[in-house]
Amino acid sequence: MSRQALHVRVYQTDGRMIVAAPMPGLEPDDISVHIGPRRVVIRGRERGPHQHRLRLLRADWTVGPYYGEVELPEAVDGALTNVTYGNGVLVIVMPKTKEDTRGRVAEIRPVKVGPGRGEWVGHAGRVVRPVSNAEHLRKHGMDELPSAHAT
Repeated sequence: MSRQALHVRVYQTDGRMIVAAPMPGLEPDDISVHIGPRRVVIRGRERGPHQHRLRLLRADWTVGPYYGEVELPEAVDGALTNVTYGNGVLVIVMPKTKEDTRGRVAEIRPVKVGPGRGEWVGHAGRVVRPVSNAEHLRKHGMDELPSAHAT
């Protein structure tokens, strides 16, 4: 099966760039996000490969694979990016970098925090302050989960 293009929404605030993309039917482990200084690449692998053995009568949507690239108008910091996935929608919140600095690159996989929900925490609060998934989970009284990869 060929991958399908993602439909995205891109928002901007004074200090952040935000990308939202519907990715129905996936689990957080199926999703990866690559953040470069001015580009976001989103991948979602196909779930339920056995579905192709069934006689399909109608297909208005599929369960991956998904792929999308988004060019950003301003540089962002991938290392401080927050990623959440819930209700079939991926939301990526990236702090903008100062004009004279180059944003850091990150490869992020949301960490499962509940059925069908995942997150990756890079910053906290209105003022961007570095924080890790482990710190965020401890603050909310949850056990530590395996971390994703940021470079």
